[in-house]
Amino acid sequence: MRLHGPGGTPRVPPGARETAMSDDAPPREDKVKRPQRVFTLIVEVGRKTGDGLPDKATGAALMCYASGVDEAEAVRETVAILKDADLAPLEVQGLGTLEERVEAGEEIGAEERALMGRALNENSVIVAQMTPFFD
Repeated sequence: MRLHGPGGTPRVPPGARETAMSDDAPPREDKVKRPQRVFTLIVEVGRKTGDGLPDKATGAALMCYASGVDEAEAVRETVAILKDADLAPLEVQGLGTLEERVEAGEEIGAEERALMGRALNENSVIVAQMTPFFD
């Protein structure tokens, strides 16, 4: 059975389906990769066995720097990592990106900028500060 017609052009045998792309098929659009950004998040956590919080604490607030293409992704990743660390996230408050915080008039120190840079470079979540709550 010949699979090529005259001049070497491919031909489809009778009964076979053509699977090759035709010239009139629309061009495939490549996904546009959105850049990662770092978001500052305040996460309130409750108590859970094995959470590592001080004995008489009722919970804690964590300041985190989390990378993501948007704030929703940064929040999802942060909550998942904190749950894996046996913490019990209750509420997350987004404070924005570095640029948003500077535009709002906040002064961001070198140490905080370095931690944000690390979160971006490592595509990670960094817990920068923990403040336990006591009754």
